[in-house]
Amino acid sequence: MSLFPHIKPTLLTLSLTIGLGLPALSVATVSANDVSIYSQMATAQPVWAKHGMVASQEALASRIGVEILKQGGNAIDAAVAVGFALAVTLPRAGNIGGGGFMLVHLAKENKTIAIDYRETAPSKAHKDIFLDEQGNAVDKLSREHGLAVGVPGTVMGMELALNKYGTLPLEKVIAPAIALARDGFSVTSDLADSLAGVKPRIAQWPSSAKIFYKADGSNLAFNDILKQPELAHSLSLIAKQGSKGFYQGETAQKIVAAVKDAGGVMTLEDLANYKVVEREPVRGQYRGYEVVSMPAPSSGGIHIIEMLNVLEHFPIDKFGHNTAQTIHVMAEAMKYAYADRSEYLGDPDFVIVPTAALLSRDYAASIAKKIAINKATPSSEIKPGLLTPYESTQTTHYSVVDKFGNAVSNTYTLNFSYGSGLVAEGTGILLNNEMDDFSVKPGSPNGYGLIGGDANAVEGNKRPLSSMSPTIVMKDGKPFIVTGSPGGSRIINITLQVIMNVIDHQLNIAEASAAPRVHHQWQPDYLWVERSLNADTISLLKTKGHNVKVQQSIGSTQSIVVRDNGIMGASDPRRAGSEAVGY
Repeated sequence: MSLFPHIKPTLLTLSLTIGLGLPALSVATVSANDVSIYSQMATAQPVWAKHGMVASQEALASRIGVEILKQGGNAIDAAVAVGFALAVTLPRAGNIGGGGFMLVHLAKENKTIAIDYRETAPSKAHKDIFLDEQGNAVDKLSREHGLAVGVPGTVMGMELALNKYGTLPLEKVIAPAIALARDGFSVTSDLADSLAGVKPRIAQWPSSAKIFYKADGSNLAFNDILKQPELAHSLSLIAKQGSKGFYQGETAQKIVAAVKDAGGVMTLEDLANYKVVEREPVRGQYRGYEVVSMPAPSSGGIHIIEMLNVLEHFPIDKFGHNTAQTIHVMAEAMKYAYADRSEYLGDPDFVIVPTAALLSRDYAASIAKKIAINKATPSSEIKPGLLTPYESTQTTHYSVVDKFGNAVSNTYTLNFSYGSGLVAEGTGILLNNEMDDFSVKPGSPNGYGLIGGDANAVEGNKRPLSSMSPTIVMKDGKPFIVTGSPGGSRIINITLQVIMNVIDHQLNIAEASAAPRVHHQWQPDYLWVERSLNADTISLLKTKGHNVKVQQSIGSTQSIVVRDNGIMGASDPRRAGSEAVGY
């Protein structure tokens, strides 16, 4: 039985029917005044909605969010419902055993809040916790071990957002997730492939293997039904008791027992003492738009704005979309920003982050003057710093807009795909391995050849640095672009390119999401491009001195654009199973 039997698969076919002379099958209708919603110049079409939109990496979760909007909930209510649903349907990144960042814009108050529910290090953690007796970093300890687990923040983050800025009770918005976990859902091809790919890491934990693989040890197949009764029980405790149903009592005891059995140091006091932090977003201006994003301990917002400040000195629209000239100046700006990121960013509650200096337009102008228009600057000639650790790409992002003008941009994660792979016995909850986002050994290369900085060294109760960059671009004081992406250290550049694609190149949000992407992070000194980038463009970039490498696809944006004639949404075509849904 479907959770929402009245949700029809045809809900999103509006984007295919307009202009083809076919009847629109969506509940939304288009008036004669809206004939310009879809441009005949466009090479990809967004989903259109009149009232509200949810774009997420998993279709069931998106539809649940829209149902909450239809029932009168606001964007925050829907965002919390989506967050809990993804913990069931997208277990590799959706979670209640991890953490993240949420950007909330409240239309009535004309206010934007940054909610930091990032995981924290257990109080007994210290800078040498992942080193062996010889002082060498041991990767397994920070990735597949009890020591890898940070104190989760998702449940308290969702509760705070709902209690302060939502309109519906927790029990109502979490109910669809409980039903999905209890009754099960059909395994998608994407989920089946994902579980098969990480089997050696997950199946090493019996508590995990019994949930995500069959009793005989074989893999779940497409259309098998995945039921998670223990997770349903854990979610039910949260529904009844709020965050106390997670951070205290039965669930907390089981999490601590699982972490300690796996060699960790987390305590019941660590869970009971966890706090969400509301922070002031970072803000910048780009070609008449206001860019609002996540502050430290996210490194994303600061460096997105830093790069936009630099790029505003160049006629990007005249250079053209994804031309060699545009990509060249973007790559140069990326190098300078990532060099700064490596040296200055960390948890602002523990280190001084020079936010104002990094966002200074004078500083950006000084960088712009250093960029040679036809020659790549070797990274070795750019101010050196200490690089941050490897970051897993297995994060997930979703965006929500409601009919009241509120917007939510949320990015959260378990770090690696399925986190540590460890399910706390009896809870159904996958636990993160977020401790690997700290500098495991400051000043020395890790297993990826990257050097860790002191600003991001392990310390008890500290939050690790992250690239997660939930972002809202404002036009005339109202949300215009709501966006974000998974992608580890690439998130910053992914978000940058979506913004530029819309503002500089006038692409619709579907085109902006599907366009080929590039990435440079200063070190290692090469320009990562997707295979869909034009071969002639790659050749021209090489003549400018760029070391170009064609590698796997970059990111999975979930974005919404709000215009006078409606709300446009797009889920990135790079990941299967995602969906933008509107009404």
